[in-house]
Amino acid sequence: MSATAYAEISSAVLSVPAATPAEAAAHYAARLAFEADVSDVHTDLGSGAPGIVVVDTRSTAGWDQGHIPGALHIPTARIADLAPRLIDPDRTVVTYCWGPGCNGATRAALAFARLGYQVKEMLGGFEYWAREGFAYDSATGTGQRPVDDLTAPRSGVSCAC
Repeated sequence: MSATAYAEISSAVLSVPAATPAEAAAHYAARLAFEADVSDVHTDLGSGAPGIVVVDTRSTAGWDQGHIPGALHIPTARIADLAPRLIDPDRTVVTYCWGPGCNGATRAALAFARLGYQVKEMLGGFEYWAREGFAYDSATGTGQRPVDDLTAPRSGVSCAC
């Protein structure tokens, strides 16, 4: 393609210029300070890594339908009342709700932050926990779905990204 023809093509991606590398580094570091993904949470829970407590912020019906093994159940409306009694303030709280279409984990993270807790939101919520093939507990026992290969490698081994 000639330089003239190339210059006539407009870019949807670059219609807003990319941030400087320093701005991008600050932005992505900040995102990682606020968010964790299901694979990292699963790894930490499986290894017994200290320092986090995972909190399911959904209703009892959601909890009964399925939840992360070892998670605490504190619906968002009860955080201010229950968190000080149940969670060591030196631990980092990881909140989750249904999935990426729900901002319940974000609301819960805000409630924990307002109480003085360090907090991260688990991206993907319970939906992606189940879709990545991780076992979950429910009112009827333990469940596990096949790995959705649009969310994780079929092998079930971490993508290591």
